[in-house]
Amino acid sequence: MATVNTPKKHVPNRDSLTAINDDGSRYIIHPSDAKGRFRFWRRASAYFLILLYAALPWIQIGGYPAVFLDTDAMRFHFLGMTFASQDLWLAFFLISGLGFGLFYITALLGRIWCGWACPQTVFLEHVYRRVERWIEGDAVKRRKLDSSKWGIERIWKRGLKHSLFVLLSLALAHMFMAYFVSVPGLWQMMHEAPAENWKVFVFVFVFATILYLNFGWFREQLCIVICPYGRLQSALIDEHSMVIGYDEQRGEPRGKAKDADAGDCIDCNRCVQVCPTGIDIRQGLQLECIGCAACVDACDSVMDKLKRPRGLVRYDSMEGLEGRKTKYVRPRMILYTVLLLIGAGVLLTSLRGLSDATITAWRAPGASYYVDADAVRNQFMVRVTNTRNDPTSYSLALESSQDGIVARGVNENFEIAGNGDFVRPVIVLVDKKEFTGAFKMEVSVLDAEGEILMSRPLEFIGPSPKLLNKE
Repeated sequence: MATVNTPKKHVPNRDSLTAINDDGSRYIIHPSDAKGRFRFWRRASAYFLILLYAALPWIQIGGYPAVFLDTDAMRFHFLGMTFASQDLWLAFFLISGLGFGLFYITALLGRIWCGWACPQTVFLEHVYRRVERWIEGDAVKRRKLDSSKWGIERIWKRGLKHSLFVLLSLALAHMFMAYFVSVPGLWQMMHEAPAENWKVFVFVFVFATILYLNFGWFREQLCIVICPYGRLQSALIDEHSMVIGYDEQRGEPRGKAKDADAGDCIDCNRCVQVCPTGIDIRQGLQLECIGCAACVDACDSVMDKLKRPRGLVRYDSMEGLEGRKTKYVRPRMILYTVLLLIGAGVLLTSLRGLSDATITAWRAPGASYYVDADAVRNQFMVRVTNTRNDPTSYSLALESSQDGIVARGVNENFEIAGNGDFVRPVIVLVDKKEFTGAFKMEVSVLDAEGEILMSRPLEFIGPSPKLLNKE
């Protein structure tokens, strides 16, 4: 999987992708470690997110995992709330809310998502590259190993690294699958023959292969080539958005530390060496920048050694880097805040409107209607789904303004298991003398106290009243 690097120095160019050599070949990036306050908090947040990702399928709330997408039963359990397939429309609020929330955060804080919370960054920088550094050494040793000939050292180090990469990818794939089949279900499948759960088996190994190829080889190319977020940042941010930038007024002209006429930047290239996408932050804001703040820690450490103020490379707005005041409250942010509050309000209102039961009804198979000796008859099938996690008692009720109506299969209590459903026939008869044509009805599901939880419309149909009277 490794690619041999050319030993010549790679110089980032703002006009081309940093991971491409001048001859068009792939430049393998080996970022150095940068120690500092941002690295500490970034690593702490990454390990918290990894722990959360691994723990959610194990945490039980209301008898189910905290996050459980039960595809077999078409149920979604989220922090004690259960959503049935009929509630799928709420996914619109979830997806659009996450997307808009990302736009909001970007307009305010730049690409903080990419550098601090994106799964690509979290697992690559804090898991896979940690393993790589542990086995192959620092950036200098890794580049040296890349340019060396295949021998015992390179074979065993690369073999051990990629073996661990495969195991990590399999672990992550199994953890992901636990969100869909639960931890006990996954454990049972792992003890059965692959042929008994071949779909899950194939998915896990295909997904693990994708993870391995991504984190073991493709890496920063996903952010640079595939992910559209970096290309959208020019439209999402403005001159007052928080980004990572270089204070050109303070740093230029570059020169040696003892040069009295030079700026604070000594052109040590430490900010380039630690960048996970290989850019030179001094060339301005670039689509490859993921806002991880590694260059900030690296530059601050150099400034500390030179006994100069920190912040030559820092979190700031483009206005702030030019020496002007950053405006956090601005028309864009006011509009975004209003829209975000409206969306949150609609979502909360929708969640409060969810019922403890759902009801669906359809006409029973067979003839659309039947004419008996004294009545016109319609037959329906009614399904009631208990969206609670506990067994609950329900009943059905039928309402209509039609006279002479008789309903069978309603006004009787029945119990449904937690997250179960119950299907029963409902037969509606109308006296021939009272039938004057098709009319609307409404079937409702009631709780044990007689409160209506949800209703569905039905239509009673029959022959033409004129033909019926002739009979």
